[in-house]
Amino acid sequence: MVCALGAAVCFGTATVLQAIAARAAARGPESSGSSGDSPDGSSGGASGGTSARASGRASGVDAALLLRALREWRYIAGLALDGVGFVLQIAALRSLPIYTVGAALAASLAVTAVVAAWLLHVRLSGVEWGAVAVVCAGLAMLGLASGEEGDEAGSTALKYAMLGTAVVVLLLGALAGRLPDRGRALALGLGAGFGFGVVEVSVRLIDGLTPSALLTNPATYALLLGGGAAFLLLTSALQRGSVTAATAGMVIGETIGPAVVGVVWLGDRTREGLAWLAVLGFAVAVAGALALARFGEAPVEADESEPVAP
Repeated sequence: MVCALGAAVCFGTATVLQAIAARAAARGPESSGSSGDSPDGSSGGASGGTSARASGRASGVDAALLLRALREWRYIAGLALDGVGFVLQIAALRSLPIYTVGAALAASLAVTAVVAAWLLHVRLSGVEWGAVAVVCAGLAMLGLASGEEGDEAGSTALKYAMLGTAVVVLLLGALAGRLPDRGRALALGLGAGFGFGVVEVSVRLIDGLTPSALLTNPATYALLLGGGAAFLLLTSALQRGSVTAATAGMVIGETIGPAVVGVVWLGDRTREGLAWLAVLGFAVAVAGALALARFGEAPVEADESEPVAP
């Protein structure tokens, strides 16, 4: 559980650090000191894949901006935290049920909100502070109720199913990119969530780390393809649509589906008699994360001339 929460802290903090670095890079001579805003009022440039939005471009990746961001120590620190978070995520998935790790990773939005309030002076409303508390309460319930990871290795059919799902996610992402603006961000975010979910399940399906075992395991290719597809779809969703809708879709996709797979096919269970608490904690944590969906990209610094949110 410490690894799962550590991964959430790493991912959430990395988002804010990369946002600050991307905005600093966007204030270069080519950007004329302006930064782009997303359709729902959040700023652009929260991570490496989405930093192009900090330069105000509606789509595409600004390679020059990315190169300038890579000169910022905070961007490099954010990338390092992403790497540490991924290692902690893998460690957590090898010891905890998938439903617990998925909910903990969704809690990175709460970390982003708190860190943004501190470093970016973002004004959080009372409802958003309440959502942070709700996420913490949900994770506490999960920590009390979750048992050890399931002892089922997963069938060969499930490994190929994950690989097939990763391919489908990539194909559906291409189709979702043609949807109208209103539904495109949600569909792309949901697809990204499914891709991240494939990564979560595939980690559990890799039972050997020798080169021969990795190369002959379909789950290895599912992990790589699912992760790549997820980042691609999420980047497209955040560049071309509502941050809130995209992040909400991602949270739903990366938590519910993998949790079901873990319980039904991999033997994930709760502590004796505490299944109800695990279900409640999972629902509460995910609901709190959805309430913080606008922090899928860290917002801009609060304008002192604007009224404080209630």
